[in-house]
Amino acid sequence: MNFHKYTAGFFVYLICILWYIPLSFSQEGVTHALKLWYKQPARIWEEALPLGNGRTGAMVFGGINQERFQLNDHTLWSGGPDQGNNPKAAELLPLLRQAIFKKEYKNAEDIWRKMQGPYSARYLPLGDLHLTFDLDSTVSDYKRTLDLKEAISTVEFQSDGTRYQRTAFINHPAKVLVIQLKADKKGKLNVRLKLDSKLRHLTKASAKGLTMTGQAPFEVAARDYFPDQIVYNDKGIRFDVQLGMDLKGGQVITQDSTLEIRNANEVTLYLAESTNFTAFNLQPGTGAIDAQKIANAHLKAAMRKGFEKLKDEHLKDYSNLFDRVKIKLDSGADYAQLPTDQRLKYSMKHGDDLGLQELYYQFGRYLLIASSRPGSRPANLQGIWNDHIQPPWGSNYTININTEMNYWLAENTNLSECHEPLLSFINELAENGAQTAKINYGIQEGWMAHHNADLWAKTSPAGHFDQDKTYFPQAFCWQMGGAWLSTHLWEHYQYSQDTVFLRQKAYPLLKGAAQFLLHWLVEDPETGFLVTAPSSSPENHFSYQGGRYAIGKGTAMDLAIARELFLDVIKASEVLDVDAAFRSIVQNKLTKMYPYQIGRYGQIQEWLEDVDDPKDTHRHISQLFGLFPGSQIDPLLTPALAKASAVTLDHRGDVSTGWSMAWKINWWARLRNGDRAYRILQKAFNYINPADKSIKSAGGGGTYPNLFDAHPPFQIDGNFGATAGMTELLMQSYSGVIDLLPALPKAWKDGHITGIKARGNFEVNLTWKNHAVEQLVLTSIAGGPCTVRSRKRLKTDKKHKSYERDGFWYMDMETTQGEQIVFN
Repeated sequence: MNFHKYTAGFFVYLICILWYIPLSFSQEGVTHALKLWYKQPARIWEEALPLGNGRTGAMVFGGINQERFQLNDHTLWSGGPDQGNNPKAAELLPLLRQAIFKKEYKNAEDIWRKMQGPYSARYLPLGDLHLTFDLDSTVSDYKRTLDLKEAISTVEFQSDGTRYQRTAFINHPAKVLVIQLKADKKGKLNVRLKLDSKLRHLTKASAKGLTMTGQAPFEVAARDYFPDQIVYNDKGIRFDVQLGMDLKGGQVITQDSTLEIRNANEVTLYLAESTNFTAFNLQPGTGAIDAQKIANAHLKAAMRKGFEKLKDEHLKDYSNLFDRVKIKLDSGADYAQLPTDQRLKYSMKHGDDLGLQELYYQFGRYLLIASSRPGSRPANLQGIWNDHIQPPWGSNYTININTEMNYWLAENTNLSECHEPLLSFINELAENGAQTAKINYGIQEGWMAHHNADLWAKTSPAGHFDQDKTYFPQAFCWQMGGAWLSTHLWEHYQYSQDTVFLRQKAYPLLKGAAQFLLHWLVEDPETGFLVTAPSSSPENHFSYQGGRYAIGKGTAMDLAIARELFLDVIKASEVLDVDAAFRSIVQNKLTKMYPYQIGRYGQIQEWLEDVDDPKDTHRHISQLFGLFPGSQIDPLLTPALAKASAVTLDHRGDVSTGWSMAWKINWWARLRNGDRAYRILQKAFNYINPADKSIKSAGGGGTYPNLFDAHPPFQIDGNFGATAGMTELLMQSYSGVIDLLPALPKAWKDGHITGIKARGNFEVNLTWKNHAVEQLVLTSIAGGPCTVRSRKRLKTDKKHKSYERDGFWYMDMETTQGEQIVFN
């Protein structure tokens, strides 16, 4: 026997095997890149996969014999345009301020209770499309997916020798949900179709399809102990859902309110829906809005196009937004061969699944595209997806952080169009908020909003007037919602450089919000500075003489928001060269406002007085608004305040609710501590089992199997905030410079990101290697001055001024519209 001959042959064979294993592993990873995928159907809602086009939402469960599409419409809410302003409030305001200045905080809270208004309306589920199949329960090769690159959901499996496939997407231009059912053998499709709803409804079947009409309740209780939980009358929003079919082979049998399709080769379903919502200030049904006619028109137009044209149209529309940004983290593991739920669990134990981080980043962008499009309502607490008549917090617009966080990624991840629904909503809030300012506070100029809003652009304070036994002044007594939202208008201008938008839309709203604050700020008799009174730090308390209170004066967040808004108004008026006298008034007020305070523990004081508790781990850290999303605290420009911000974050800890951890990622990014931000990002991947109802938010948030953020319960802002924060780790532009890799985590050693946006309307393509910039390709979309900052000195053929300062290299240059500049 020739031992060496056989030994050599064995090693050649072994090398081939070892070569094939990683190759196949890699191919499997590529197959599942940017896909959520699972080997079993969803059992419960937080395992289902979301589809959306800004107006219609669907959660796809992927059942084998019982498929369910849970449906939502962006305008299906309870209530109507009754703002609930409280005339008693203006009379009580001087008494409230007097109690605050005397530090009679219990008396102040008793007074405030009489100044409240109604709770917000509730966002409601539309209904369910059920597909019931008659298949062998034993199946093989099951897989359900959501492809983020295409916004398409698929379910496929083998049963009794036949391969079945379902494909679903929601087309934005055509405003229709499309579902295709296929089998690889003729006559194998047998399915019963049913439409129903948790709301009052009537479903009818015909040979052409199904129709469901219904009505939303006018009142839905905010508390489970209110006597009237769900109240219907003739004022509730009405809806219409229509399902059409296109069959290849087979027959249709109508059975009361259901349809049965037998022995078909292929089935395409088209679902269109509408409500009779007209406008935020009009009663439903007013005007020419006819839900049935709208749904029918959309259905007929879609069916004329057919599946392939609708799919092509959908892909073109969606990819125009999604494909703008690509991210690749090259220096770590990627476990894409694992189903997404198993991948989450594996990542929780082993960490550093950089492919999962890429997926999560792009999932945030996907969700914004799916839930917020021009002409739609803004994304709410759950985006556009909700299965409850009484959802957590009403699934409303909570504008003391959550609604704003929903849109932090809109500009810097190049989805500016998706910002439009919020920017338009601000205009509606301003109209109602002007009345709230006058009626509740006696302020005749400007507009404002409290902490909750809804479809009807509610601006009055929540609380069920003074009738609710649950008293929550730490949320209800907050007057800064309009001012905070207004900063988004200036952000949109900074990224777009659209002076027409600034002049015609943004500046009047910015000015109106500032006008309210000019009157709202009052002189504090104790310090002599201008403060807000009443003032709260959202949802938190302070201790004073043995009691715990929520209402005081001059909280850090109130003053930071006012400062940010005033600065925005000043800059906007300078850009437009208008309102010099008003600008001077605002500048004067800025100099008189109570400044930031660093407390006895070295922290940013949350309250006017130094009463912070270093053991307080509350989810809201509102005193750091000026660090992010504001621009007032900067490690390079205000190092003492930055250091105090880090102390505050240390006190509060890393683990919290899902959305709070997302905010912390952004804060640590601004503090240029990428590893701390990354540590929190990893904790955000904590797998939350939605079937375990014992899990409470006090134990920390995380991620559900379908990658929805877990507060818990589900809140979509955590998804959006994390994507924004990951972008901030790689590039920031708030301080007037394009700052490259300001907080790059050690785990992200190599990588690239393309298509993100910097203020000034610059598009940034960035490649880095060994934690240093390797190449920057900068596209100046609008033209204008630009400054780039980097730890590494970069070279370019572009004429520029280069200089070193504080350990960074700066490059100043003038750019022309459309110019592309390469740096190495």
